[in-house]
Amino acid sequence: MPDTENLLIQKAKNFNQATLGEIYDRYSPAIYRYAMRLLGDESLSEDCVAETFFRFLNALKNNKGPKEHLQAYLFRIAHNWITDQYRSQVPANVELRDDLCSDAVDLENQVEQNIRVQFTHKALSTLNKDQREIIILKYLEGYENYEIATIIGKNIGSVKALLHRATVTMSLKVSELEQENVRTKK
Repeated sequence: MPDTENLLIQKAKNFNQATLGEIYDRYSPAIYRYAMRLLGDESLSEDCVAETFFRFLNALKNNKGPKEHLQAYLFRIAHNWITDQYRSQVPANVELRDDLCSDAVDLENQVEQNIRVQFTHKALSTLNKDQREIIILKYLEGYENYEIATIIGKNIGSVKALLHRATVTMSLKVSELEQENVRTKK
């Protein structure tokens, strides 16, 4: 773990306001994107960020909290809150906002890329909650398998298996959607 993260954790345990602000500024945008991708709702995503940091502060107050891997710890809190949301209500439709997850695309390829993104979004929405979450953490948020295991509370073997199944399922669905698109153009 980088020394800067160790230092942040130590200062946070002493309730250093500047450090707590730095932690919020550093990690809240990523937690918001993660929640938005899973929940598809701005208000719930904002609630997730607020609740994540509220629980983090409560853990510090009770002499608990992370000893290392601050980012994974915060994402674990967000993961638990999102899981509670799924248990309390079924989301209607997960929609990924292009402004949260798209990269710059050459103009000549933009239409083709947009169609591919739409197919990917549709395929992602057909996955179950665990598969969707692991794809988002791995490919949209850029986490390593061991970090994902910490966040979702599974062992690394389970993460690899779940990631493989999710990737295969998504690939098949994207291919199916592309074939349907070709048939409708004829």
